[in-house]
Amino acid sequence: MASSRDRQRKLARAKLDRQLARRAAVAKRRRQIQAGVGAAVVLALIVAGSAWALGAFDSDPEKPTAEDVCLWTPQDGAANTNLKDVGTPATKDLPTEGTRSMTITTNQGGPITVGLDLADAPCGAASLAHLASRSFYNGTNCHEITTEGALRCGDPSGTGIGGPTYSFYNENVPSAPEPSPSASPAPGQPPAYPKGTVAMIGNPPGTNGSQFLIFFKDFNPAKPDYSVVGRVTGGLDVVEKIGALPTVDNGSGAKVKPKTDVVIQSLTVGDPNAAPAASSAPASSPSAG
Repeated sequence: MASSRDRQRKLARAKLDRQLARRAAVAKRRRQIQAGVGAAVVLALIVAGSAWALGAFDSDPEKPTAEDVCLWTPQDGAANTNLKDVGTPATKDLPTEGTRSMTITTNQGGPITVGLDLADAPCGAASLAHLASRSFYNGTNCHEITTEGALRCGDPSGTGIGGPTYSFYNENVPSAPEPSPSASPAPGQPPAYPKGTVAMIGNPPGTNGSQFLIFFKDFNPAKPDYSVVGRVTGGLDVVEKIGALPTVDNGSGAKVKPKTDVVIQSLTVGDPNAAPAASSAPASSPSAG
């Protein structure tokens, strides 16, 4: 009988060991599954976080901001009542290549056309175009024939201190001529402002607004101050005719005011023209014979 009970106890023990082994195996598999799921969740969170940091979930990605081409300095119209508020030009996305055609029609003859230089004077060209779009110049007088050989225009007040309620800095001032033993520039050098040059003029120098000069003579100062904005492309004879008009005292002792009013009837600025493509080979000469 004792052997029978011992055998039964052994069988029960073995059965319990098998049950415990099966339970341990099930618990191990559950832990493995849980660990795998946890690792997958952590990996998914890492991937999602990296994608979020890189902007993958942005509904409207931020576009790069265009850089300012020109800056316009506000001027106080209350302190200077000769200034006229017509807003300010744009600061971004301004043309910086090629040219724009400016046409000035006066009461003194045919139109004067100017090629505005967008590459070297984008801000001067932008200001002139903005003011022209506001009819700023229409009906104004060119109030001076300067001793430097230029027609001065663009001040509705005719005082020399008028303009818009903004200004901008010089951007295309010619280099100073090489020194010579005398006070004058060395002979043989091209003038800083050849006849037909159009340049901005500010008061004080460097605070440009609406006023500009059209040179009807070569001018070569020891220290250039005016920012070149373009060149006359047509009607230079009209400018020379105006430059020959007699002048009278402007009220401050300077004999620079045209005796006959020079009125800008209209000033317009056209759309930008692309810069001409460089030729890969020089133009051929006509064949002989």
